[in-house]
Amino acid sequence: MNGAGLLMQTLQNADIATVFSLSGNQIMPIYDASIDVNISLIHTRHEGGAVYMADGYAQVLGTLGVALVTAAPGFANALSAVYSARLNESPILFLSGDSPIGESGNAPFQELDQCAMAAPVVKATFRPANTAELGAMLGEAIRTALSGRPGPVHIALPFDVINATADESMIPSNLTPPVMDFEDTGRIVDELATAERPLILVGPTLNEGRGGGRAKALRTATGAPVICLESPRGLRDPALGAFAEILPQADLIIGIGKVPDFTMGFARPPAVSADARLIFIDPEADALKRAKQLAGQRPIISAQADPRSTADAIIAATALRDRPDWCHAVDTALSYREDPSTAAGIHPRTVCPQLQAILDTATDPVLICDGGEFGQWCQALLHAPTRLTNGLSGAIGGGIGYAIGAKLARPDSTVILTMGDGTAGFTFAEFDTAARAETPFLTVIGNDACWNAEHHIQIRDYGEDRTIGCELNPAARYDQAAAAFGCHGAKVETDADLAPALDAALTSGKPAVLDVAIASLAAPVFRRG
Repeated sequence: MNGAGLLMQTLQNADIATVFSLSGNQIMPIYDASIDVNISLIHTRHEGGAVYMADGYAQVLGTLGVALVTAAPGFANALSAVYSARLNESPILFLSGDSPIGESGNAPFQELDQCAMAAPVVKATFRPANTAELGAMLGEAIRTALSGRPGPVHIALPFDVINATADESMIPSNLTPPVMDFEDTGRIVDELATAERPLILVGPTLNEGRGGGRAKALRTATGAPVICLESPRGLRDPALGAFAEILPQADLIIGIGKVPDFTMGFARPPAVSADARLIFIDPEADALKRAKQLAGQRPIISAQADPRSTADAIIAATALRDRPDWCHAVDTALSYREDPSTAAGIHPRTVCPQLQAILDTATDPVLICDGGEFGQWCQALLHAPTRLTNGLSGAIGGGIGYAIGAKLARPDSTVILTMGDGTAGFTFAEFDTAARAETPFLTVIGNDACWNAEHHIQIRDYGEDRTIGCELNPAARYDQAAAAFGCHGAKVETDADLAPALDAALTSGKPAVLDVAIASLAAPVFRRG
């Protein structure tokens, strides 16, 4: 056994069934070692695509995702997607080939200080000097990725280390992540007992699809609405309806795995009442430090603990206090969707109900909303128990990878991806990967031949006579490009075309792309009164 074999055997022991990768010189020994284990390699068209797929896989399956890329330029290509995975709170083992450690400083092929580059966007980064260190670091990396606030962990794999001799004693035996329990649940219960208008705010780890039902159970146990803040638009997230109007009314805010940031207006007035009592439970000391910097002495409890175990403890300990009027007020704000917009083309209000009907009848629906204005309409008007978005990073273009990863993780699921035409261009070649990996999912590309989010920023901030650089080719045919990769494709230009196109796509048995000529609209911002 060599270091590459040690790596692959460790992944198999961790129940990893799929590795997403783009090949390169520095990782060929790992490809060879993969033949001897029961792990599938999904070969992508871009290193970022490999990370996006690992991210989607991890989110919908609730387990570790693995991305393997080659050294230096391959590693650098992947970093943007790793940043998104970090803010998505996705447990990713990010593996990169590396130049030989024995030649460090001698300018070997593709030498780069990868650990220094990775450090700002991962939970931890490692570079083993020998196979014994490789085994130990693999165990620590897997535990770290899955513990606390999940996230990506990086290991640089020097070429001489993965070729060096290893033995089975180096395979890590402990892959179970540690848990930091919250030991003062009674104080939270006491605060909930006296609060009139409490809210529980959570991050992606505890969202509807990934939290194991904890968000719903928390509300049932506490009588407090539970809100996940995971949008780059913060309180302007259209999926939250008019929630920004109700947040300042809360007299108690409990952040579980969620501390003050832009998504809650930094917990300052007017977004949050100056009189609101604040509680923050977070697994990271740096996050709690930031909470103190932003909120000062206002938090009455600030403790380091795991979000999931903390939620479980509150659920087990809390006696329900019924608050029907408050819960109704919050629910009404969240569900508010009135919007009078009109424009030439197919309105998202026409597209989304037909997609919702598909999601409603699917036994295991997965919804992925990627991109700017069209993606925001879809987030506002569509719902599925498992939903992935472009996340807190605000990056766009990962949706195709998310869809491939989701479909491989849950092969029997109905996966629907919505994205704009600008978004589609980032990783469109991954439709080739989708075809080769035999991952049928439905993609609806809202095509208005425009970088619409930026276009509307220009109109809003500078005036209609000062728009520049946001046009896309109106003759582009994303359906035909997808068909050329072996997928199903169709152009939809009228409302009447949509239903038959959806039926044909769903029955094609292939990854399917509908190129839909949508109205060029800004994303909705829902305000009452």
